[in-house]
Amino acid sequence: MSEHRRKPPQPQGGGRAAARRGQSASSGRRAAPRGATGSPSDSHGGGGEDRPYTGRAEARRAAQKNGGGRRRAAEAAGRGRGPGRGRGVPPGKKRFIDYPRAGKDGVGRWLPSWKLVTGLFVGFIGSLVAVAGIGYAMVSVPDINKTATAQNNVFYWSDGSQMVSTGGEINRQNVNISQIPKAMRYAVISQENKTFETDSGIDPKGIARAFFNMAKGGQTQGGSTITQQYVKNAMLNDQSQTISRKFKEIFVAIKVGAKVPKDKIMAGYLNSAYYGRGAYGIQAAAHAYFGKEADDLNEGECAFLAAMLKGAVYFDPAGATSADPAATPEANQRRALRQMQDTLDKMVEYGHLDTQTRQKYTTLPKTENPRSNGRLSGQVGYLVDLAKWYLIRNTNITDVDLRRGGYSIYTTFDKKKVNALEAAVKKVQKANIKPKERPDKDTHVQFGAASVDTQTGAIKAIYGGEDATKHFTNNADQTNVQVGSTFKPFVLAAAMKWGVRNPDLGAEQTLDQRTIVSPKSLFSGQNKFKVKEYNGAIWRNEKGEEWSQTNDGNESYGTPPDYQIDIREAMRQSVNSAFVQLAMDVGLDKVKEAALEAGLKEGQLTGTSYPSFAIGTSDPSAIRMAGAYATFATSGKQNEPYSVEKVTSKDGTVFTHEAKPKQAFTSLVADNVTDVLKTVVEKGTGSNAQLPGREVAGKTGTTDGNKSAWFVGYTPQLSTAVSMFRMDDKAKADSRKFLKMFGTGGQAKIHGASFPSEIWHDYMAEAMRNMPVKAFPTPQPIGEVVNARPTPTPTPTPTPTEETSPTPTPTESESPTNSPSPTDSCGYFDWKCGNDNGGPGGNNGPGGNGPGGPGGGPGGTGEETPPLPTDTADQGNPRGKGNGPGGIFAGSNG
Repeated sequence: MSEHRRKPPQPQGGGRAAARRGQSASSGRRAAPRGATGSPSDSHGGGGEDRPYTGRAEARRAAQKNGGGRRRAAEAAGRGRGPGRGRGVPPGKKRFIDYPRAGKDGVGRWLPSWKLVTGLFVGFIGSLVAVAGIGYAMVSVPDINKTATAQNNVFYWSDGSQMVSTGGEINRQNVNISQIPKAMRYAVISQENKTFETDSGIDPKGIARAFFNMAKGGQTQGGSTITQQYVKNAMLNDQSQTISRKFKEIFVAIKVGAKVPKDKIMAGYLNSAYYGRGAYGIQAAAHAYFGKEADDLNEGECAFLAAMLKGAVYFDPAGATSADPAATPEANQRRALRQMQDTLDKMVEYGHLDTQTRQKYTTLPKTENPRSNGRLSGQVGYLVDLAKWYLIRNTNITDVDLRRGGYSIYTTFDKKKVNALEAAVKKVQKANIKPKERPDKDTHVQFGAASVDTQTGAIKAIYGGEDATKHFTNNADQTNVQVGSTFKPFVLAAAMKWGVRNPDLGAEQTLDQRTIVSPKSLFSGQNKFKVKEYNGAIWRNEKGEEWSQTNDGNESYGTPPDYQIDIREAMRQSVNSAFVQLAMDVGLDKVKEAALEAGLKEGQLTGTSYPSFAIGTSDPSAIRMAGAYATFATSGKQNEPYSVEKVTSKDGTVFTHEAKPKQAFTSLVADNVTDVLKTVVEKGTGSNAQLPGREVAGKTGTTDGNKSAWFVGYTPQLSTAVSMFRMDDKAKADSRKFLKMFGTGGQAKIHGASFPSEIWHDYMAEAMRNMPVKAFPTPQPIGEVVNARPTPTPTPTPTPTEETSPTPTPTESESPTNSPSPTDSCGYFDWKCGNDNGGPGGNNGPGGNGPGGPGGGPGGTGEETPPLPTDTADQGNPRGKGNGPGGIFAGSNG
């Protein structure tokens, strides 16, 4: 150190020792006893002076060292490392929430302290209590009687004229608790909310489930107490599925549970609940279902009405197929009975009903006609239902919205076409169906029909039944009437789109390994033809049994000895064996795919793994069949059938239909299918459907046992399907079935070429009256001739000489034919004469003595009456009185 360095000023008043004592005193600490500091100087001896340093140089170095430590401590505090300070917090100032935690490093900085956790929890609970208190104070107990108002919905025809105004009338009449049977109250309590009489009015688990569903984007469904249902009915004008609305409902339910007596809640709920059939409240429901007063209901009827609260669409015994194809009368009756029995069992379990009384009610009670609104009579009720359920299933408009009303609904229905279709059906009924003369043949005869615009899919007309207020199942939308041979065009479309498989390769083959089929391709038209796999092996069912396909009337078609017939001719004469084998060669999976792409629905296709699938075991509705055939009319462009163009309300346009066509088949495929189906109408089984001056394509269909008959046909502008069947709608669910139509209408047998094609013709002649004449596109050649016969070696023709006269060329009338020859009394396609009772049976087949395959009806010995040559192409093979089970291919689907 330089000796010229300036010395620091010396402390005053006692020297260095005094300074050290002053510092010690100012810091509030006593000087450590000698030997206790741990400094190196502790080893030195000394007499009486507390001096930690041995010299001034050492003291200076210590001072410098201490000063650096203080600076580093200050910097650390500035960075939030000092006690009680965070990063960037000025020294001496503490944060309100110490997070991240000061004075901690690593993970410790991010672990909240117990004080912070406790504080936040207390704050959260306090906030909830405050919100709940405010919410509870803001809501009021609703007046359930204010929900008994609604506006009309106005339905319009396609031309803009008004069809009907309906929906605004609320079928409701309040009754007091003394007029509601105790059985009704306890039926609802037992099924809906067994703790109703003691609970606070809310179901925490149900609320949590509702919020969870909303979080996933679903509906706030299930779990509500009777009190909450009462509140929901009272808040009918606000049915939005939102968190805020659910919170409001909860607060109202809490207040109602605290302030409203249980009897009043129960009466309010039962007086405001919707039971279906337009009935609000127990009194209206008692009249709608049983035609009696509410206080006259017995225990079984009360349990039944409790089931209706689950959703009448799926429990009303009358069915609601327009709402959902699964809501058939049969299915609804099964569900309603099961639910009713469950309710009665629970009433016994909870002590609300004695066992002896419960045993009285094991079947569904008899219910009234579901319609009473005279404005919905005739076809209008079917049309309104069809439009209403189309909206519910395809838009954001709900059933509750429609019940509140206020909508203007513009339908696709053409009033003139609807009237023309109804008139065509009534003409046939009046002239031919005489239940008084033939009670065992002509009772329970029903028709269904639908007509669709081929270019758009708009449903222009339907025939749902004789009267919507008397016959309440919409036959145009019925989905359990088998379609028979009207399914064959989908087999042909599949063969032209994908082709038949190569028999030398595996079942799964690419398109380039297959052979696209020409209409000139040949297949066997032999009766009792053994069905084969695509590779030539005999097809066997799951029991290992082989099967033979029967043609209509046990007739073989085609050229002997192998009876080969080309596809066009097989379609014209509706030859089952040819189309069954064609479907097997293409693959039943491809046939199914073609049907779906044309517009049929998965749930309407049945028996898809059996060869009989090709000849119409499926049961699509008339609307779907008309729409699917329209796909061929538009060169392969598929449009979904629809019934509503737009909907408006006071808020403006609510819904507008948007066309979404898709190309199901190429024009090459679709136009060739149409060309083949034209042959059916021009000179085949569908000749009754001819419209002079217009091109028509179509197909007849008759099912096994003569239980249904169809004609589906189209022009370039309009596609129409007509079905006919017998079924007693008023029979009990377990005995309701399709009845045979042998002898119906005075005919030996009903088939597609008879009454259905007559109705189709009369309707289409009127419906097409003012429409321009259009032609179908000319098809381009398609595919290869499959199974073509080898060209025979020509035989040399002798040179004529004077002694040899040339053989005259036979005239057209002299040309040989393999079809049955018409008699003087019956033309070949004269469906109004003849008696086709089927031919003698063969072993292991329909009418045979052996066991049949799965899925068929009873087999039989057959009746020995030989078939007459009357429309043999489209007549089924009625089975005789059987000795064994029939098979899945039994009878004709022609």
